[in-house]
Amino acid sequence: MSWVVVVPVKGNPGAKTRLGGAGPDRAELADAFALDTVAALAAAAPVLAVFVVTGDTVLGARLARLGAHIVAEVRDPVDPLNAAIDVGLAAAAAEFPAAHRAVITGDLPALTADDVERTLALAAHHERSMVPDADRTGTTTLLALAGVPISPRFGSGSRAAHEAAGHVPLTLPAGSGIRRDVDTPADLALVERLGAGPYTSALLTAASAAPQDSAQQESPVPPPAALVPSPDRPLEK
Repeated sequence: MSWVVVVPVKGNPGAKTRLGGAGPDRAELADAFALDTVAALAAAAPVLAVFVVTGDTVLGARLARLGAHIVAEVRDPVDPLNAAIDVGLAAAAAEFPAAHRAVITGDLPALTADDVERTLALAAHHERSMVPDADRTGTTTLLALAGVPISPRFGSGSRAAHEAAGHVPLTLPAGSGIRRDVDTPADLALVERLGAGPYTSALLTAASAAPQDSAQQESPVPPPAALVPSPDRPLEK
């Protein structure tokens, strides 16, 4: 079974505002999350194509190098996230009308190709399905078989909204990368322990090394003993 996947990516300085103080710059973190998410999707065998909806042209170019189709955001929508998803779904359906469809949030840095393949295999048994986040109140993934309409309702309490729309929750371990979206420093710390993808890992490694390097650069070098003045011998010039 072939799937096309839509990934909405905010990709601007307003992304991931709750990650302030998490270490690396939050905009850089948000970019790394998206890159790791798309890289995992592109490596999954059943994924025919990945459509990323973003208004960030620089990030879009990086994601395109991973094989993603880049779709421009709608300007000034009332509901930016769900509007972006609708645009992505329309683009995916126009190019691959016979493929099954999935929507996956772009903040899953621990996502692996195995996670994706396991999820799609389970979703093949339901017309509509979903993956709840680790807190069991939100949604990380929304899925539907070919020809079955999708009405995205991402936002606060999205799990209940998607279940009410007929999406069956798929049973996946809480530690699965497809359930571990990152919104807070605590989420990021947990993902780091579970194992983040290469883009996020590289950013976190660089950030953890920076304070030590900075301290080494700023530490004053003690002068030679012969140049240290003493009360009874002035420093010679």
